[in-house]
Amino acid sequence: MGSLIASGLLLAAFLFLSGCFLPFELRMFQQNSYRPERFWRWWVTEHRLFTAFYNLFDRTPVKIPLAWTARVKRLTVTTVLLTLALLAGGSYALVSAGWSLPWALLVCGAALLLISKCTLLLANCLNAPLEKAIVRWYYNDAKRKLAAHKGLIVIGVTGSYGKTSTKNYLYRILSEKYDTLTTPGNFNTTLGVVRTIREKLEPRHRVFIVEMGAKQRGDIQEICDLVHPTIGIVASVGPMHLETFGSLENIQKTKFELIEALPKEGLGVVNADSPGIASYTGVPTHCRIVRYGVRGGDFRAENVSYSTEGSSFEIEGTSFRTNLLGESNILNIIAACAVARELGVSSKQMQMAVSRLQQVEHRLFVMRRGNYTVIDDAYNSNPEGAAMALDVLRDIAGGQKILLTPGFVELGEKQEEECRKLGRKAAACADILIIVNRLNHDAILAGAMEGIRDGRARLTAETIFSKDDLSQASILLSSLVRPGDVVLYENDLPDTFK
Repeated sequence: MGSLIASGLLLAAFLFLSGCFLPFELRMFQQNSYRPERFWRWWVTEHRLFTAFYNLFDRTPVKIPLAWTARVKRLTVTTVLLTLALLAGGSYALVSAGWSLPWALLVCGAALLLISKCTLLLANCLNAPLEKAIVRWYYNDAKRKLAAHKGLIVIGVTGSYGKTSTKNYLYRILSEKYDTLTTPGNFNTTLGVVRTIREKLEPRHRVFIVEMGAKQRGDIQEICDLVHPTIGIVASVGPMHLETFGSLENIQKTKFELIEALPKEGLGVVNADSPGIASYTGVPTHCRIVRYGVRGGDFRAENVSYSTEGSSFEIEGTSFRTNLLGESNILNIIAACAVARELGVSSKQMQMAVSRLQQVEHRLFVMRRGNYTVIDDAYNSNPEGAAMALDVLRDIAGGQKILLTPGFVELGEKQEEECRKLGRKAAACADILIIVNRLNHDAILAGAMEGIRDGRARLTAETIFSKDDLSQASILLSSLVRPGDVVLYENDLPDTFK
């Protein structure tokens, strides 16, 4: 009797702990794009063996909660069934070998908890054929719907950064003349585009703007094979996701998969001010190419000026005003205007749309918080965009300039170097630096100290602070900020990095 009670208690404890671990591990697998190699790298390099145990007692609010999609639900069922089968099979084997049932359950349960991530990956392998079949059906259904939509103008937008803002600005401007559909939020993967087509595309739409993201070669080509764009915008090329791309050259080739996919009568719109584009010698020449910029290009903004109320500039003699700040936003607007001009939107319509552009949340989003100003650039995760944001922080009117940042991730061998550069730039632009997260702390601090030693810094060693997470940093900020100050939130790492 005692053995049965002990066995029941052990089984209940195992089920409880498994139920605590699984949602956390599913969330991390989802944030790693359901890619086993990325999930495995995260497990080995970021959180190691006992993360799930630590997570039981960690009450830090999650930044990206688990989305209980149909795929996650299927994976959950398979993982639970596989775990129970392994527990039953392992316990039966040990009992057959002479072990008592409580000890067999204890050993097998402990082993399964330790390798729970392996069980999840195995369940994912078992589900793979079904998932591929479902994806193929959705893909073909979207392809059929597109083929039936005659005369649809498809515009692809990609870039290491700036693609979401460019997409949103282009949507607002083209909507002055056309019924326009755009991929929502961060729906910039093939499946995101498929879902947009199946759920949102209607016969009334004349223009479809497709944001195209990529983390490895072929990602953009895959989307182009589905939607067949006739106009493409490459907003920038920079050292993002170097861990998966391997080199800047691979990033360049991947972003320009969009231009390669255009027909010969198509139009490619590329950022002449982006160093990663300017240095690329493989820009396709089979279609028309328009280069835009602030400093160079065929289609450029001139007489640019900034104030606390926004920005003003001219394009080909037409004056524009927007409440958006920063050179990066001006570049995104120019790209949108280049395409709008191609599609016959009048100068007056463009002026009206640009004047009414809304800030994109978490992308140089300026707002008042009590008696100080916040520049929210939390979605930015690239060196070039961060440098532009720091220039805005430096130049905007206000009291103390305060920077909160965790630095950059997924830059491979360049990560430490770029974080040091960020620290040096921060020394010249900010009065207070709060380094959030331990991952890049040493590199950012080293760069900031180099900037201080250069002798032209606003920072001092006494105004550099370090906190392990954003909640701790926010508490510190509340004790440092004064009325009239300006606070820049530059980048925010997902839950997969600590």
